[in-house]
Amino acid sequence: MAELITVEDPADPRLYDYTGLTDVELRRRREPAEGLFIAEGEKVIRRATDAGYEMRSMLLSAKWVDVMRDVIDELTAPVYVVTPDLAEQVTGYHVHRGALASMQRKPLPAAGEMLAGARRVAVMEAVNDHTNIGAIFRSAAALGMDAVLLSPDCADPLYRRSVKVSMGAVFSVPYARLDTWPQGLEAVREAGFTLLALTPDEQARALDEVAPHTMDRVALMLGAEGDGLSRRAMAAADALVRIPMSHGVDSLNVGAAAAVAFYAVATGRPR
Repeated sequence: MAELITVEDPADPRLYDYTGLTDVELRRRREPAEGLFIAEGEKVIRRATDAGYEMRSMLLSAKWVDVMRDVIDELTAPVYVVTPDLAEQVTGYHVHRGALASMQRKPLPAAGEMLAGARRVAVMEAVNDHTNIGAIFRSAAALGMDAVLLSPDCADPLYRRSVKVSMGAVFSVPYARLDTWPQGLEAVREAGFTLLALTPDEQARALDEVAPHTMDRVALMLGAEGDGLSRRAMAAADALVRIPMSHGVDSLNVGAAAAVAFYAVATGRPR
């Protein structure tokens, strides 16, 4: 069973993993370099643990100790118990859910290894909004996508905000980064995937006309909010596809568009 350690000094070096959680640029650099990520809230911590991520430590307010008792009983990592005020001093914000855990990252699989057993794959280009990353992973998990591929400049799916928005779905959908872009897409095509680029362009074919659910292997390409897919990415695709719109709406948020398109790829015409 983990040792429960009461900490009363916000400068205690044992709390280093949790410092400055609101400094996005710092955490973007630091977390991958140090091989950690932060899980926030009971459900997310449990899902990370169930997915096999090793816990480095846990930071709890006193009232969450009993809630997390079964998890604590299985741990060898330290559990730091702090007041809500001290947690806020350390992290930089009020920890509403009262429970944080520092988790050890796993090595990412190679793209080719991940593609070998997949049939439905989402491919993201330059998606840098962590909320959108989390929403896309949650939809990918819910709607039966087998894996996610990221361009080199996509945001980190294990950043705290992405993990939180996905409700831990980032732990259940395998993902990998392509080393080059868009050249890396050729390896996806060579693995037998049809590359479909999602765009609001009126020249693109409607998803229901393309019938991606009938294709053997499909890689659905998604671009960043606002900019969408780059010209180079669309040129590398086998076909451009769009979601038909009504009432003069020209496009959807990329998270919403991904959910509609994943449904079409996995099961048929969106309704």
